[in-house]
Amino acid sequence: MGRDIIADIITSIRNADMDRKRAVRIASTNITENIVKILLREGFIENVRKHKETKKDFLVLTLRHRRNRKRSYRNFLNLKRISRPGLRIYSNYQRIPRILGGMGIVIISTSRGIMTDREARLERIGGEVLCYIW
Repeated sequence: MGRDIIADIITSIRNADMDRKRAVRIASTNITENIVKILLREGFIENVRKHKETKKDFLVLTLRHRRNRKRSYRNFLNLKRISRPGLRIYSNYQRIPRILGGMGIVIISTSRGIMTDREARLERIGGEVLCYIW
């Protein structure tokens, strides 16, 4: 059995957010780097840096928190894996779901790479629905 890398990074980010950790370390692959670029561009995470340990690359993500004088409030980051190895979910560009009326994003794996739902609708291509983020 292979590992579900996307579910691993989603779970790592969700657990770090619930535990109020400032940073989380995930394995670096092409898929995870593309997903993290989307999260950074959309403003769900604050910073990303590469870290190398004995022939293995890791990405260290800094989670976004709002700060107040008394205490820091965290943004609740909700991530949900949709398509999984046992049940793949595909969608054409017309039927890509809108999360919270466009406030959240859908990450889609297309023939032109991993992109958000808005980019896929603009380019009029569908693909595998990887996850929802809101």
